Amino acid sequence: MINTYGFIGLGDMGKPMADNLVKSQKKIYVFDAFDIEKKVPKGCYATESVDELSNNTEIIFISVPDGKISQDVVKEIVLSNSKNIKAIINLSTIGLAETKPILELISKSNFKYIDAPVSGGKTGAVNATITIMWSGSKEILELIKLDLKYFVKSIFYVGSTPGQGQIMKLLNNFLSAVSMTATSEAIILGLKNNLDMKTMLQVLNVSTGKNSATLDKFPNRILTETFDAAFRMSLMNKDIDLYLSEARNINTPIDIAEVVNSYFKDGLKRFPSGDFTEIYKVIKDKQ
Repeated sequence: MINTYGFIGLGDMGKPMADNLVKSQKKIYVFDAFDIEKKVPKGCYATESVDELSNNTEIIFISVPDGKISQDVVKEIVLSNSKNIKAIINLSTIGLAETKPILELISKSNFKYIDAPVSGGKTGAVNATITIMWSGSKEILELIKLDLKYFVKSIFYVGSTPGQGQIMKLLNNFLSAVSMTATSEAIILGLKNNLDMKTMLQVLNVSTGKNSATLDKFPNRILTETFDAAFRMSLMNKDIDLYLSEARNINTPIDIAEVVNSYFKDGLKRFPSGDFTEIYKVIKDKQ
């Protein structure tokens, strides 16, 4: 049984996930490099450093923006020389290439590294409905599965090698980006021919063109003009870059990915702090 957890990174995803994990009634220690006193979920114990957190916890979750920060955090955990840690579980999306240096960092440590990126966005993190794509020790998964259920709805074991979860997450986000950009182009064609957006979506959602954009993003974020999917343009841009990098490394087709990447590069320039659904505005203005 695990009695103590650590949570490093209390941003858009990390804070609500840690907040939900408190319901497990286990001791939760948290750390964030910025303004931690403003971010500590009720019921959690704030720590002043990664070292302090590492020496008080058995399982450490990481939820940070990118691979470089993930590597820095893991390095600090290793340097703590904690005897308590059984596993590090990285919930961040960092790509396979950025995972390999982490595996080298922990190669001589006595704990396991789990690659477990999540999908579902901030809304999913708040509502405890996110999906986790687990690659690494199945033993650790079985050990903490009941506690994971406090902030995760669906858990998929995708492989025994850390990094496989990253590939699964990147191809998921790539397809999410494809559905947003392709649906934007299609809806704009309909609008130019005097079709009503709401009617188009009703037809699409009972037809073969149905996808995540027609089911959620367009009726709930674009038709309403709220553009609030709670996933930043910058993060989608990062994930598509990572997808392209992995595809190029092993020479798989990237024609569609390059078009989508170009759209999101334009989106990042126009909406650097915006929601990724605002890609619709970018594509619409290309008319």
